[in-house]
Amino acid sequence: MRNALTIDVEDYFHVSAFERCVDPDQWDSLPQRALRNTNRVLDLLDQWGLRATFFTLGWVAKRHPELVRRMASAGHEVACHGYSHRRITTMTPKSFRDDVQRSRLLLQDLSGQPVIGYRAPSYTITHSTIWALDVLIELGFSYDSSIFPIHHDIYGMPGSQRFPHVITRDDGVIKEFPPTTYQVEVLGRRVNLPVAGGGYLRLLPARLVSNAFQRLNASGRPCVLYFHPWEIDPGQPRIKASLKSRVRHYLNLATTESKLRHLFSAHSFCTMASVLFGQAAHV
Repeated sequence: MRNALTIDVEDYFHVSAFERCVDPDQWDSLPQRALRNTNRVLDLLDQWGLRATFFTLGWVAKRHPELVRRMASAGHEVACHGYSHRRITTMTPKSFRDDVQRSRLLLQDLSGQPVIGYRAPSYTITHSTIWALDVLIELGFSYDSSIFPIHHDIYGMPGSQRFPHVITRDDGVIKEFPPTTYQVEVLGRRVNLPVAGGGYLRLLPARLVSNAFQRLNASGRPCVLYFHPWEIDPGQPRIKASLKSRVRHYLNLATTESKLRHLFSAHSFCTMASVLFGQAAHV
């Protein structure tokens, strides 16, 4: 069973946890780590002979076009993470369309690939922003990976489907590959435990995540693993933010790479397009 390996390419200061204390006008003046960290990720994947999907922020691609070219030349899939890392819950359909299209055209130009996949900043396709799927269909995207079937303070769509499926809208269809959850029983209720990666990987033991993947794969379910390049950078600059935001962002940064290596050794990974469509990244 092949699982989707995905990387959300953004810098440490782009995250939603810091949006109240870091203005976008400040981004260019801050120490930038995306180039260094994403190259480290690419080196790591080369070591393991893995191909992944890089959901890349247009803001980063504009400043570091060599990163996108390296992804594509190494056989990875280049996908869209929007341009400015704005949560969809703060956007209108028009501003969302403009943001996504701006990023997609840039990524296609730099990579020489059709960009068919999208992931929203902070997984913010929710019940209130489901219209975003209509925009993605209009723009010609084949799949999305933004609907997280959990409860969370800024995202999530509890009760939505947990595994890859087709969503039908008035103007067409799009495939959805939700971040992976594993159902556990808590006080007599079935609860979706997020095991897809990111902060959940930093919080949970790698063996627990691996066991969840193994059991889901054994039942015929492909999983998705995601992380950010800044999550393998414990030496990144510290942002003055609320305690909650600092805990959410900086927890266990030093353990991420070793946990990734554990998962790479235990499971089979490839691009999201390959899992969904059986195709190579460049097709």
